Amino acid sequence: MTLQFEYSTLAHAQDIQQLAFIFKQCFVNAIGGEETYINQIGLENFRIIRESQQLIGGLATLDMGQWWGGECLPMTGIAVVAIAPEYRGSGGAIALMQHTLKELYDRGIPLSALYPAVQSLYRKVGYEQGGSWYIWEVATNAIGLREQPLPLQPVFPINLEVFNKLYQQQAKLTHGYLDRHPAIWQRLIEPDEKEMTYAYLIGTKDQPQGYIIFTQERTQNGEIIVVKDWVLKTAAATQTFWSLLASHRSQIQQVRWKSSAIDTLTLALPEQTAKISTQFRWMLRIVDVVKALSMRGYPSGIKTELHLEIRDNLLDANNGKFILSVANGRGEVTKGGKGELQLDVRELAPLYTSLFSPYHLQIAGKLHGTETAISAATQIFAASSPWVADFF
Repeated sequence: MTLQFEYSTLAHAQDIQQLAFIFKQCFVNAIGGEETYINQIGLENFRIIRESQQLIGGLATLDMGQWWGGECLPMTGIAVVAIAPEYRGSGGAIALMQHTLKELYDRGIPLSALYPAVQSLYRKVGYEQGGSWYIWEVATNAIGLREQPLPLQPVFPINLEVFNKLYQQQAKLTHGYLDRHPAIWQRLIEPDEKEMTYAYLIGTKDQPQGYIIFTQERTQNGEIIVVKDWVLKTAAATQTFWSLLASHRSQIQQVRWKSSAIDTLTLALPEQTAKISTQFRWMLRIVDVVKALSMRGYPSGIKTELHLEIRDNLLDANNGKFILSVANGRGEVTKGGKGELQLDVRELAPLYTSLFSPYHLQIAGKLHGTETAISAATQIFAASSPWVADFF
């Protein structure tokens, strides 16, 4: 029997308990305080799917920004996609995602990102791997950096405004970083009842050169410092960051922090003792091809054209041939052209983010192009490895 799904952008107060029940069953308390989480995100930012007027699932939309080539583009993060167990496999999740993406296109949102529990589901609606989210570890006694060139200023109580300006400066220079949703900031700076959060500005109060926010935890394998967030603008700030962490070596065995697959922080360590403990790739969806390509930044020293042919089985406006003209770090998109680089909108994502080069996407069978098109795409999308510091 074919089920008839009803999508709603308007969740009601009476839906909170049912949503929280489904989230708890799907994520096994990973969210922690489901009703509190719903209220943090805001009920207006949840999307609901019903069948025969019965709420069977939902998701959260987090409107924020994402930095690409020094430009911040509107991006909607998708979180806590959940379907009640008795309706899994019914097509409810696909319908929920399809409706949400059509809504985002109608709202003029060029990009959407998410962390997949099941990658195959999101590939069906046009998402593909876009960048990395890594957790690194190092033993405190292996840090080996003792000199502290800058002062440390403890910040208590923790105030978002103290850190946001510094964060934005680093975000602009970091391929893939978020212009964070308020709920992400809230979860970073507001500890739960089980933890104490410590925060320090690195440098003077008037001219800080970075910051660190961390917690201390006791685990089965000993005590650890979990760096929840960091910004480091100078070599002196990096040295001070490591010096602070090394000073805990008599009480703390390990340090964990979030970074990219190619982590520059480890370059300051005396030996290659830091290891990746967790690795994950988040997914990106190009919701509006024209806006996504024309709004981001590009390498300033190139002037070239890329003739694209895009296929999108969900959003018709993304189908067809496009010319991307790049000059002076900016892009302009027009309809038409030769269609020399042919790919699905899904495969456009890792090209757009620079996660994979055009050559590697081609040999993986993800795109087809002429030698001229591959060369132009390689120049246009040359950038550092994309990563995000936040799990949402």
